[in-house]
Amino acid sequence: MQLLTLSNLLLLGASLSSTPVIAAPHRDSPFERLRNGLDLPEKYLTSSKAKSLKAQNPYTPDYKDPLDKAVDSVGDDLDPLPYRNGLGASVLGPWNKERSRTNPDLVRPPSTDHGNMANMRWSFADSHVRIEEGGWTRQTTVRELGTSVELAAVNMRLDKGAIRELHWHKEAEWAYVLEGSVRVTALDYEGGNFIGDTNKGDLWYFPSGVPHSLQGLAPNGSEFLLIFDDGRFSEESTFILTDWLAHTPKSVIAENFHLDPEVFKHLPPSEKYIFQGSGLPGSIEDERPTGKNAKKSKYQFTHKMLDQEPLKTSGGAVRITDSKNFPISKTVAAAHVTIEPGALREMHWHPNADEWSFFLRGRARVTIFAAEGTARTFNYVPGDVGIVPRNMGHFVENIGDEPIEMLEVFKADEFRDFSLFQWMGETPKKLVMDHLFPNDKEAGEKFWNEVKDANKDPVTKFDKQEEGLSGTESGDL
Repeated sequence: MQLLTLSNLLLLGASLSSTPVIAAPHRDSPFERLRNGLDLPEKYLTSSKAKSLKAQNPYTPDYKDPLDKAVDSVGDDLDPLPYRNGLGASVLGPWNKERSRTNPDLVRPPSTDHGNMANMRWSFADSHVRIEEGGWTRQTTVRELGTSVELAAVNMRLDKGAIRELHWHKEAEWAYVLEGSVRVTALDYEGGNFIGDTNKGDLWYFPSGVPHSLQGLAPNGSEFLLIFDDGRFSEESTFILTDWLAHTPKSVIAENFHLDPEVFKHLPPSEKYIFQGSGLPGSIEDERPTGKNAKKSKYQFTHKMLDQEPLKTSGGAVRITDSKNFPISKTVAAAHVTIEPGALREMHWHPNADEWSFFLRGRARVTIFAAEGTARTFNYVPGDVGIVPRNMGHFVENIGDEPIEMLEVFKADEFRDFSLFQWMGETPKKLVMDHLFPNDKEAGEKFWNEVKDANKDPVTKFDKQEEGLSGTESGDL
């Protein structure tokens, strides 16, 4: 059924009102009345369509939804207002509509939300951008998102031929290529050199202290997400080649490299950080060092995550990359998850690390259960970061009309999670019934018949038509 949108309201006003519609709605227009939580007078409700539009707007005082179903305010072009099941009131003061539209469950939280919970959401759109020659960078750390204590992230862009100069970190670096292709180089702990090319969906991982560089290769360069295994990380605090030499006496540099100091008189006076190279590099074999003591690394610093065979589920797909199939990645594990429209990343928790999520595509609703009766719901759109502290129960619901594509990243050597569905099926039936259905044996049997096979379905989709529930309304339950 069609939902009540701004465009519908303007058309409704044009067709039902006896006065012309002007650019700015007057105080007694249908739009202004509904925006302020007022009923539409009978003069506006001259058709069943108008009445149904009013009844279906979830952000009105009379709308009832005891099941707290998700609302896609972006896809349905709705402006969320703080009304829920007869409670709430209109907004009279300043109101950021665009912010509210992407966070409908902050404006009108489900009735199951309760208590105080720290913020678990940040958008890279709110991060400061550092602009350099041929690229830019922005970061999300514990300074931007206070709950991001285990991991920090940098979103970086390199244009064609642009170089993120030779450097190293105290923290390990894990990366996911968002677009384009990147040439990476590294030196391992045993003095072996590594050169590799990565494309969209590929990973790289550099352990703590390993020196490395990055260069954009594709016609439009590359963009990627960098993850560091400490939420306090700062991209400003890396150890950079030119910065080190700029702060070392040239007499020492000359002695170190067995050359006359005159050779180094034109070294860069400060760090280069990101800069445009002299051109694209040649093939890996052409670029590989050939000195008599040069040797190729025996370690693999890159991995093709999206080339993995996915675990196909009833509602999507999952690819897991950790130290089992990417051995060098000892401190970061990750899952690439696709959630189809109408599907759910099942209710679960992670026992070994906080979940650091990055949303690549789609629109999501996530409720986090923190024990002590505390729960809070957050919404996420592309470019958003989400945190779920370890052991806190949660789900990820696709509330939009396109698949969700997201990364679940952990400061851990292995990916681990517990499925609520599987737990129920692996628990004695009597114990489950005594907990959940002591006064409703019929409902308990239905529940047990569903969970008894203990099927773990990480991204699950409930086909209501198969269950004969396609016509069920929330008010009937």
